[in-house]
Amino acid sequence: MPGRPRPRHRPPDLRPASAVNVRRIALVGQPNSGKSTLFNALVGWRAVASNFPGTTVEILRGGSHMAGQPVEVVDLPGTYSLSSGDRAEEVTRAFLTSGEVDAVVHAIDASLLSRSLELTLELAELAIPMVLCLNMMDEARRKGVAVDQEKLAQLLGVPVVATVATRGVGLPALLAALPNARPANPPRYSADVEQALTTVENALASVHTGLPPRYMAIQALAGAPLPDVPPAATAQVHAVREALARTRGEDPALVLADERHAQAVRTFEAVAQVTHAHLDWRDQADSVLMHRYLGYPILGLVLFALFWIVFQVGSTLERLLREPLSGLTEALAGAVGPGAWGQVAVGAMEGLWAGLALVLPYLVPFLLLLALLEDVGYLPRAAFLLDGLMHRMGLHGKSVIPFLLGYGCSVPAVLATRILEDDRDRLVTAALAVMVPCAGRAIVVFGLVGRFMGPLVALGLYLLNAAVIAVSGTLLRRFLPGMGPGLILEIPPYRRPGGRTTLGKVWLRLRDFVAVAWPLLVGTSAVFALAEALGWAGGLNAGVRFLTWPLGLPPEAGVPLVFGLLRKELSLVMLTQAFGTADLSAVLAPGQMVIFTVFVLFYMPCVATLAALGRELGPRRTGLVFLGTTGVALLVGLLLRGLASLA
Repeated sequence: MPGRPRPRHRPPDLRPASAVNVRRIALVGQPNSGKSTLFNALVGWRAVASNFPGTTVEILRGGSHMAGQPVEVVDLPGTYSLSSGDRAEEVTRAFLTSGEVDAVVHAIDASLLSRSLELTLELAELAIPMVLCLNMMDEARRKGVAVDQEKLAQLLGVPVVATVATRGVGLPALLAALPNARPANPPRYSADVEQALTTVENALASVHTGLPPRYMAIQALAGAPLPDVPPAATAQVHAVREALARTRGEDPALVLADERHAQAVRTFEAVAQVTHAHLDWRDQADSVLMHRYLGYPILGLVLFALFWIVFQVGSTLERLLREPLSGLTEALAGAVGPGAWGQVAVGAMEGLWAGLALVLPYLVPFLLLLALLEDVGYLPRAAFLLDGLMHRMGLHGKSVIPFLLGYGCSVPAVLATRILEDDRDRLVTAALAVMVPCAGRAIVVFGLVGRFMGPLVALGLYLLNAAVIAVSGTLLRRFLPGMGPGLILEIPPYRRPGGRTTLGKVWLRLRDFVAVAWPLLVGTSAVFALAEALGWAGGLNAGVRFLTWPLGLPPEAGVPLVFGLLRKELSLVMLTQAFGTADLSAVLAPGQMVIFTVFVLFYMPCVATLAALGRELGPRRTGLVFLGTTGVALLVGLLLRGLASLA
């Protein structure tokens, strides 16, 4: 039960629905209901990610317009229930009971209407104005489910709108329905449960929290702790709970869940007709893609295709951009002259062009393909296939999720470890997830090894990375014994990705590079140019010679590795500046390229990831991850150098 909120909830009234003044809209829904797709369609690139106060659970906020007025849209974590103890679901409940929500859009997977209505009934108990969004209507029709929207709206007492968010279908109607949002009709339970609720509600009449009295009674009957309740009322609530448990033979919380389930099924039967499903290739695909033997080579082929496409697109774009941008840099160098400040200006310009010609050509197709795999529905299937590997390392099956997120960025991968209940699982998963090649490391792989040695070698480094993570996980299991429970993962249906939604997702992930990394490229390039002009570069390189010398790397590689602590892609950009050429094959042997890239893949996380680790694990454990990943990077680099010397 959340703490005492500000009293802004009001009981339902009979004023015209148009009187609802909507300023903040909360998007609520179960996982895989299309809620986030709906959010992206409504908000687009204007979304801002932030942690819920006092937690590391991320929520998204964005602006939209309704009837010409600006509104804030908040995308809350996916939740199956408001009664769960899961951290993300606690955040959803706390936000909805904070008194700061004017209306709720409950996104439902229309093809799973019966199950989804259980959450609708819980939301109805909060008495917040609501609009029910029947999303994925195309999927419902494919499954042979026809929903009578008018009858459902009549039974629930709220507007009901059908949408297909991936294609933008129904979004104008959804926005038009929001001013007519109303509190839903609260569910009515069996006579004995209603009598118990009435008794509890009367016992809590003196407790003022600003929440609807019936909701407070339901929470108390379910066993949630209540703040500032007099001892006499607490004793009375306890007596009612015990009496209901005796008559029903189970915990009152389960009784309430059973009642909601039964009412959700009755509502579904009253408003839906189920006919024959229209089977297509998607219904047969999983028998192959998730096969216990065939699934793994297919996963390998998918990853190879991703690498090959990113390499082909990235190298083509880089060739097109390199010469004209190099010409502009040379023109600037001739205009500013050979002085120190001229070198700084040229260095800043080189950092600017490096972001455009060296990073973006590989980053954009990588993020686009990753978003497509996610939107199509293949990533959860990859998680299912990799669940067995997680258990061989003694990890919870849910550890797959932070690992997959790590391929985009290590920061959300670390934050995602909050879904793990066990402290040991969170530590091991975070330590391994930060070694997964994020988008910044992918730039180094594609821009150095992939560009000069080919996509097969780049894929080989990813396979090496997976093998090292597996070995590291096995060793950690010996030092930190334990075995996480199995993975319970809902596999969504295959869906056709919407172009606007996918591009919006790519932009949200790319925006971090444009807003943070690119200015860092320019700034660090200018700083490095100044250091060279002042003759400091040699001293800086000498300071990290203890790393570059045993790895067989030239001294000039030292400073790029240091700058990689800010952003991993900086290490590649600074490498081109340290040698004064974009053709790194002329100054580095193939073995040196591989060793440099492998070291970047594993060594200490960037500062943003270290900050996330500090919040999740604490300073001491973050230090252990810092030292451990660097030790792994040095060990693997030395082994590769030894193998290269034997070849």
